[in-house]
Amino acid sequence: MVDTDAQVDRSLAEWLLEAELQELMREASASRDSVFGEQISFSRKVFIPLTHLCRDSCHYCTFASPPRHGEASYLNLEAVREIARIGVETGCTEALFTLGDKPERRYRVAREELAALGHETTLSYLREASDIVMREFGLLPHLNPGLMNEAELNLLRPVSASMGIMLESAAQHLCERGGPHFGSPDKAPELRLEMIERAGRAHIPLTSGLLIGIGESRAERIEALLALRTLHAKHGHLQEIIIQNFRAKPGTRMASAPEPDLEDHLWTIAAARLIFSLDVSVQAPPNLAAGSLRHLIDAGINDWGGVSPVTPDYVNPEAPWPQINALAKETAMAGKILIPRLPVYPSYLKQLDKWAAPAVASHILRRAGADGFARSDAWAPGTATAIPVAKSPAKGGYRVGDIVARLERGDECSEQDIATLFGARGDDLELVCNAADRLRAKVNGNVVSYVVTRNINYTNICSFKCEFCAFSKGRGPTSLRGPAYRLSTEEVARRVAEAWSRGATEVCMQGGIHPEYTGQTYLDLCEVVKDVAPDIHLHAFSPLEIWQGANSLGITVGRFLERLKEAGLGSLPGTAAEILDDEVRSRICPDKISTAEWIGVVETAHKVGLNTTSTMMFGHVDRPEHWARHLLALRALQGRTGGITEFVPLPFVHMEAPFFLKGMARPGPDWRETLLVHSVARLVLHPLIPNIQLSWVKLGIEGARAALGAGVNDLGGTLMNESISRAAGASHGQEMTPQAMAALIEGQGRKARQRTTLYGVVPAEREHAARSAAPLLELS
Repeated sequence: MVDTDAQVDRSLAEWLLEAELQELMREASASRDSVFGEQISFSRKVFIPLTHLCRDSCHYCTFASPPRHGEASYLNLEAVREIARIGVETGCTEALFTLGDKPERRYRVAREELAALGHETTLSYLREASDIVMREFGLLPHLNPGLMNEAELNLLRPVSASMGIMLESAAQHLCERGGPHFGSPDKAPELRLEMIERAGRAHIPLTSGLLIGIGESRAERIEALLALRTLHAKHGHLQEIIIQNFRAKPGTRMASAPEPDLEDHLWTIAAARLIFSLDVSVQAPPNLAAGSLRHLIDAGINDWGGVSPVTPDYVNPEAPWPQINALAKETAMAGKILIPRLPVYPSYLKQLDKWAAPAVASHILRRAGADGFARSDAWAPGTATAIPVAKSPAKGGYRVGDIVARLERGDECSEQDIATLFGARGDDLELVCNAADRLRAKVNGNVVSYVVTRNINYTNICSFKCEFCAFSKGRGPTSLRGPAYRLSTEEVARRVAEAWSRGATEVCMQGGIHPEYTGQTYLDLCEVVKDVAPDIHLHAFSPLEIWQGANSLGITVGRFLERLKEAGLGSLPGTAAEILDDEVRSRICPDKISTAEWIGVVETAHKVGLNTTSTMMFGHVDRPEHWARHLLALRALQGRTGGITEFVPLPFVHMEAPFFLKGMARPGPDWRETLLVHSVARLVLHPLIPNIQLSWVKLGIEGARAALGAGVNDLGGTLMNESISRAAGASHGQEMTPQAMAALIEGQGRKARQRTTLYGVVPAEREHAARSAAPLLELS
């Protein structure tokens, strides 16, 4: 029987060895582009050289050195903390621990120093140091401690985001007398391959790769890459393959050995890209490049590896890191966009419970953006953090420009196209925002509208257990912010009357799903509102409340909506949508209505003559593809009914949210993502949903100003007594007066217009009453 896989590998090896370099590079580059597109990533890291001692004696290495009299052989923990502090100050997300392999087995001084530090082994000390930089500084440790058994891997997994061990070569003769690995027991290829497999069984995201030019042949490089590919096929744990070129260093036994030339390096990069599956990154260190960085990109890399803005490359101290801005410019000159990543790659964040210990996963999520790369900025919804103003050095690419052009023409785009827009950075980000604002000007002119409304959240007691919600409480004492409550009928009536007297044209009513509430409760609330203020618009009841109310009465959703409309309901808030994708809903609100049920309620509302808004709460466990599916679902719904008045992006406010406090969610979207959701929504929903509204409670005043230039045409409501965002930890106010609304809008060179709920003209007497009322700063 013929081994088909082996035959394919032999054929591939023969082609790689015989093909022209330019042909290989073209194939490798095209293969890379098919998955990674224009993205070239890197990790902003700080080096922490825990010890230079090593029991091995590689003939090319200057990192490992014997003990020096009068000098400590290990960094103490205060030195570790100081390096970590500087790393955080310079924007690093990764702490790369470099150290030799089990030096205590060779040096007595290592054993003595470890004992003084309270440890028996280097790995035990490494665990303590890694735990410190993660817990105290939020840096994500990447560990390179050499060969480890299963117990040692399990010791370090709870304090590391990823690990690394270079195979270097599978050529056994390099370990024999005269070879560069002679006298280095840990460099035996079979031992390193066993270690790499153990890491796979332990579900550890791993870096490996080759060191080329140390005496191996090209055929032996192919053999090594195929061995690594076999292990990755079994476990899926190899994040990246580094193709590192040997550099001859003075003072080593190989100081006069020839270095591989640029062509040899490019051939090996291309071979690695073509051998490996496309879920594995191929990396080449930029500080070791023998020629232009453009050549390395053309050969098929998609990652530069770790680059430190503060510490040297201790393994190659003669080769300084490029400045990150300079690296971004050189990457842009090759038609690519430089993107910061974490030490664990984006694909592994999709199954983080598998690939990271719980405590590590929590720190990863705090550092991660929705696409799995590093967060673009420190902003988070509901906080007082300033809006980022610095422009990324990333240059725009062809994909985003093409997609934007198609959307501006009115063409429909795929889920993948829309997800690509959510990844826009640098010039691409500006391009998307500008296109959205041009479209806004075309559809809405220079007018920015708002509605004078009062929020009445009649109860925060809820029988549902949504993981994101800090507003709802159980029936007993407070568990998060504030006590459980249920407003009396008299209090609801008083608040409606007060809203009407202050010029409101709308009351917005929503609450928790109280276990004692039925559909009759909601009908009674409509009656209370209309008895007090017959002409006020009642904008009330989420699709979840509608679903629950209909079920409690044993009638259809359609019949219940008809009864609510007869009782005075004017429109529905399109909340409880969260993300219209059941993959996400199963994680954040598993007992809530499904995507299809939410759409069914809203579609039925439109059929009975009730308009709705639409929302999307984003920035928690979701990803850009989920946002794309959400927007496409709304677009399809609106195409059928035309009943959606506006789309309102709701950035997740994380501070008091249960699943953030458990370490299971990101801290809301960053500013880049927030801006893009508003802009991309404008482009994707055009021309079906003409109004894009911002949530000033979540964005803040400065955020609102910035979003007005990115496709937004509506400022939402004045929100007397807004409480849901405040319960989640938002620091922005509970009300913005009409005067403040107008000042914000006109300060951006736009014309302010007070509107009704359904975007109609407000009667003059109502507008005058609203503008002359004093702010309701606290519940009266």
